[in-house]
Amino acid sequence: MNRKDLIVLAADKNIEYALKGLFTRPQSLGIRPINADIFIHPQHDPGCTQHGVAFLSNFSENYHYGLLIFDYEGSGREQRQKPQKLQETLNSEFDSSAWGKRARAIVLSPELEAWVWSSSPHVDDVAGWKNRQPSLRQWLTTQGWLQGGAVKPNRPKEAFQAALREARIQRSSSLYQQIAQRVSLRRCADRSFQEFQDILRTWFPRDSQH
Repeated sequence: MNRKDLIVLAADKNIEYALKGLFTRPQSLGIRPINADIFIHPQHDPGCTQHGVAFLSNFSENYHYGLLIFDYEGSGREQRQKPQKLQETLNSEFDSSAWGKRARAIVLSPELEAWVWSSSPHVDDVAGWKNRQPSLRQWLTTQGWLQGGAVKPNRPKEAFQAALREARIQRSSSLYQQIAQRVSLRRCADRSFQEFQDILRTWFPRDSQH
């Protein structure tokens, strides 16, 4: 059987579109070009947490690798497990499944928007802040979203939504795709993004064959 490269189970369309944007940039990710199918769990973050491993286990014969990716905030585990611990728990479940080490979980802490906030001017452009005064970062600071010296807001999702409202930009999953296609990936220092990139580089090294 001809297996496809990668299956992803994501919690929502925002994550789906961000990944679609990223997968168009294999060179920036440091991987070879891949074909990936992305599914969204109908129960979003809690569904991924509780049923993600079981869902993906149905596809272990059809794909070389599997990825489970969702927001920690809203997962239903916030009171019981730290994000890293939750990720380790799910990876242990994968280890015991038909996937073994071929599938991993990425828990976005607190949520996907932690990936969005980088110092790239493209973030300002997509959010509708190009050439605006005050600048996006100045506005975030005066509004209390961004603490002095911080790279990203403590509440990344709410801050992103507030910035879009202020610029009268309609919320849309395609914004995440635009950011993912344009922002320098070297600027994203988020731990879960680094793990995501490391996993892909292990699975799909740049010089490997299809």
